[in-house]
Order: sequence, then structure tokens, then C-alpha cells
Amino acid sequence: MTATPAQPPDRLVLGIDGGASTTTAILAEATTGRLLGRSTAGPSNIQAVGVESALRELGRAVEAAFDAAGLPYRPVAAAALGLAGIDLDGGQVIRDWAERIELAERLSVGNDATLLFAAGTPEGWGLAVVAGTGSIAFTRRPDGREGRTGGWGYLLGDEGSAFLIGNLALRAACRAADRIDPPTELLPALLAKLGSADPRDFIPAVYRGTWDKAAIAALAPLVLELAAADAAARAIFEAQVRELARTAAGAVANADLPRENLPVALTGGLLLHSTPFRQRFLADLQACGVSPGPVGLVDEPALGAVTLARRMLR
Repeated sequence: MTATPAQPPDRLVLGIDGGASTTTAILAEATTGRLLGRSTAGPSNIQAVGVESALRELGRAVEAAFDAAGLPYRPVAAAALGLAGIDLDGGQVIRDWAERIELAERLSVGNDATLLFAAGTPEGWGLAVVAGTGSIAFTRRPDGREGRTGGWGYLLGDEGSAFLIGNLALRAACRAADRIDPPTELLPALLAKLGSADPRDFIPAVYRGTWDKAAIAALAPLVLELAAADAAARAIFEAQVRELARTAAGAVANADLPRENLPVALTGGLLLHSTPFRQRFLADLQACGVSPGPVGLVDEPALGAVTLARRMLR
């Protein structure tokens, strides 16, 4: 998105959404919220890529947003950054970087959940659930207290995530190839994806990196597609949606949030782009005793960051 105003606005705001895959920056007018420039850069999760790499990508995203707007770089009136991994540590590192480059007169640094609540709930509180490559549930109370459940990563948790669904599909295919479990359409479908007729080729593909974490997560849509007709795929789909709903319900209980008419924000590829997955999740969440109220689908969390930045000026 690029727009070059005839006269540069007096005040600008900047919203940044940084994760383990990409960083998105949006430059906007402070008064109207009109978007002026949008950019993307590499990952800026300091837990995943380290401080030096994260700061480099943040800088690239900021510079590219000004370039997209056709404006020279200058400090903005307010900047809101929602960064994955920042709640563990590193907030001061980000603040020091922002001060060093004179990013903004006013600055907000928080985890990426803050953007989901700003963009996906009516009043900035409720339940936010992410189901993409990984999974996690965030909570925010009306008084601002925050909590999280899940988010243990692909080795320790990530129930209901694309990676775990893809991984379980590969496991089911291997068991079917060994004739230990019943035949499943997952086996020929995954072999076709690999471009092989030999199930043993799964071994070098997975262990030698041809199919890395992202590639395994990318198998999830195939599993969801087969779930309508294949018992093994359906079992994976149903179990993982149920576990994601249990994670979300646990987050609600831990935060002592209301269980009726609860505002819910959803993001991540599985929840945004698979209607059966999203519908089943909401039904399972209700079966766990949590009745969703308004449900917001957050396709662009950086817009929530712009909202937060503009709110800082009011």
C-alpha cells in the first residue's frame, strides 16, 4: 500500500507487528488514521533469531514503510510495537534501539497479543487465539491484566497448530506404510507432495531438512481437506481442534474471565483460512463452557498497532 500525500502530514504514527516469520510496519496519519505506507521485513522475534538480527529487520521495516509512503525518515508522534517473544525478555533492548534511532516521541512495546486485542475485540479485552505454524491463547482483562496459556513451542506443545497437524499426518502415514494402522489417504497424498512413491523417502526429507518446520506446517491444509473422507485425517483434525479449544478455555479459566458472551479475537492461517477449522473450534470452545460473544478475525495485526499508537495521542 503506497500513497504520497501532496503535503506531508504534521504528525505520523507507526504500527509494527513482529513475529518469527515476518515483520510488518504500517505508517499512518495520526489524526485520521489514513494509511500512508506498508512494508514487510524478516523475523524480529528475539527469542527465535537473536537480538542483532531482530533489530536489523525492525530497522528495515521502518525504513521501507517511509519509503513506501514517499516520505523521508523522521521521528513519529507515537509508535506501537507488538513483538512475539518480547514478554519473556528483551523489552529494554527494543526501547534502547528505538531511542537510539529516534523512532518516536511516545513508544509502546509489548507482545504481539496486544495487537490482537486492539484489532479484534470491541473494547481491547477478552480472549485471543493464534493457530498458525504454532499456537497460543492470550487473555486480557478489562483492568489490563494479561495472561497466556500454551505457546510452549513445537517440541513441548503447540496443540492445534499447523505444524503438529502436519507432523501427526506424517506419523499416521508412516504407521500405515508399516501396516500397523489401517490404510489412509494421507499416505499417497503426502507421497505425492514429496514427489516419491517410497515412504522411506520421508526419512531424509524430514531429518535432512528438505521438509523443515515450515514445510511440515504447510501440510496442514491437505490434512483438513482429507478429513471429510479419511478416518485418520479426520481423527487428527478433530483431536487438534479440541485441544486448541481446551487451551483457550484454560486461558479463560486462569484469567477468571466471563464465560458468557466473551469477546474473542482469532488469527493464524488455520483459523483465518479454514472455515471448517474455525467453526469446529468455536463449537468446541462452547462445549468447554466458554460462549464466544463478538468474534473478530485479525488478518493484519499491524493495524491494531496503528490503533494503539493513535490511542496514545488521545
